[in-house]
Parts: sequence; structure tokens; C-alpha cells
Amino acid sequence: MTIFGTRPEAVKMAPLALELARRDGLQALCCVTAQHREMLDSVLEIFGLRPDYDLNIMQPRQTLSAITSRCLTGMDGVLEEAKPDLVLVHGDTSTTFAGALAAFYHKIPVGHVEAGLRTYDDYSPFPEEMNRKMVSAIAGLHFCPTPANRDNLARENVHEGVFLTGNTVIDALRTTVKDGFRFGETVLNGLDYGKRKVILVTCHRRENYGQPMANIMTALRRVADAFPETELVYPVHLSPVVQEAAHKYLDGHPRIHLIAPLAVDEMHNLMARCHFVMTDSGGLQEEAPALGKPVLVLRRETERPEAVEAGTVSLAGVEEEAIFQKAAGLLTDAGLYERMAKAVNPYGDGQACRRIADAVEWHFGLRAQPPQPFAAG
Repeated sequence: MTIFGTRPEAVKMAPLALELARRDGLQALCCVTAQHREMLDSVLEIFGLRPDYDLNIMQPRQTLSAITSRCLTGMDGVLEEAKPDLVLVHGDTSTTFAGALAAFYHKIPVGHVEAGLRTYDDYSPFPEEMNRKMVSAIAGLHFCPTPANRDNLARENVHEGVFLTGNTVIDALRTTVKDGFRFGETVLNGLDYGKRKVILVTCHRRENYGQPMANIMTALRRVADAFPETELVYPVHLSPVVQEAAHKYLDGHPRIHLIAPLAVDEMHNLMARCHFVMTDSGGLQEEAPALGKPVLVLRRETERPEAVEAGTVSLAGVEEEAIFQKAAGLLTDAGLYERMAKAVNPYGDGQACRRIADAVEWHFGLRAQPPQPFAAG
């Protein structure tokens, strides 16, 4: 059984759920919590995935405690009925932690997809860092995207059941990015991606609420003011806190486009056409390098240092001046831009789902050998 509840989880788990369903020796079940409702549903539709169970837990201005408790109690009935032999959770959300904990309470083994990411700061990203550490303590199978993730687990004395797979988001991009794609959002069809420098922006993390988000928004407006060749496109997260900040600082600028959250295929195709990405998202740090797009990370640290080391991602922080200078560098220094755009993506080759499904089959004795590990480069 795969369990997920947010849009980013769905993007990365949908291709895996479909791969598992193709395996003759496995019965693949899917449970969604709908921690994100609308954004989750659009991903399910794009991938043609129909959940077997839907907890539908989302409520307005939901707290972390409420999300976790509703997931945990909702999973009781699902696990009692389905009695899966293995539960797969993804990454670091409240759904991930609650799903793993519920499986543990039912004495069901847990596999952790996208295992081993760490910042070693329990409050950044919050609550994700602690969620993934607690899932690592519960899980018996660990599917690590990169060697650095595997090494993090080794330092925590986790050596058994560890597989190096690449990241499933690269598998997803092979499905979603298409030539001649037409956007449902009209403004995106009207942009001249050849002559204009379109900057894709996302900003939504809880640890950026307050002054960090104000700094980020101010820097974005400065970029638009200083560089008339730019167009900033910001699909604004549905969080009321994020909505209020975005409209307070960015409304009224003719080249800043505040739009509704995009479906995953629209986001991926916009990313493929943009000049570079400014984001506090984790997933975009993995997706953009696969499309040859530089990324400025709007956070103090990242649990994805591989792309920083490879040179395709740069940590911009959350201070206005530093963010502005980083963006200005990419807009004025052609050599810097080329080096970041052409760096090798360390996150995958589009075969992560196959490796994970092979590892699951091997775990159950359906395959003679474990999968060959992913090798970046």
C-alpha cells in the first residue's frame, strides 16, 4: 500500500504506484489522506491514478496536530481492512509520519521512499526534518535518491534494507513535459519565452512565515523593477499566510504574475520553458536541474546539497539583499548561468520507480537479486 496526501508526494508517488500495479506478483493498493485536497486531485487525474482509500482529512487553516491526528485515526480502519504486507510512505510530510506510525501500530513493515535527507536542524525545514527522522526510525526499507542520503543513514547506523534508487520525480517528468504544451492558465500562453527572461517563483514553507517571507517578496519586486526584460510568474500557494504576503508585496506590478497553483503538468512545462527558478520548495530543487534550469533556493539551508555541489543550485538564503544579488548574477553573468544550467543532475535517470519495485519484489522473495544501485553522472 502506498500512502500519501500532499501534491509533492503525489507527484513522486503516482509513477511508483503505477509501476507497482504493473507487477504481476504484487497487489498494489493506494491510500490518500488528502492533506492537500485540490492540489492532490489534479495530480491523481494527470497520472490516471484512482485511490482505493481516501481519508479526505483537509480542513481550513488546519494545524499540524490536527493533520497528524486525523491521519493516524483515519489509517486505523484502512489498515484493519486492507491488511497490507508493506506500507510505502514518501518523504517528510505529516501524512508520511502519521502513515508510518499507523503502520507500526499495526505491526506492518514500512518502506520509506526518498529516505535519508537531512539538514540536521530540527526546526528547518519545519516540521519536515523531524518527520523524516522519525520515519527513518520506523522504516525497515529505505529508498535513497542519492549516495549522500545513503551516507546520512549510515551515520545513524542504518545499514540494512537500504537501496540507492534515484528520485522518482525524474520518472514523473518523463510523463508530464511535452513539446507544444498548452497551458490552462491564459497568461502563461501569452509569455514570450524566447525573448523574455521568465523567472518561476514559489514560496510557501512554514519556516519562512513572517520576516523571511517579507524579505523574499521585497527582493522579488526589486528584481522585477531592476530588470525590465524579466517576467516573474508566481503560482501562489493556497495557504492564507502565503496569499496575504504575496498580494501585500507583489500586487500591481505589470511583470509579476500572481496566479493560482498550477497542476503538475503545467508546473513542469512552465519550468521547462522558464529562464531560472527561485523557490523554497524541496521538489523543485530536484526537478529543475533535470530540465537544465538554475535554481536559487530561498532558504537558509537545504537537505539537497547534491545539486549545490554539482553547481546547478545556489543557496540564496532569506535576506533581501542576498536574494537580489543572486538573481542579478544569473541575469547579468552569462558564464555563471551556463555553468549552472549545464551541471549534471545528481537526482536520477528516470528509473527510480523500477528500482524501488524491483527492491520490493526482492524483499518478498519474488526476485533473485536486488536492483543495481543508481549511479549519477
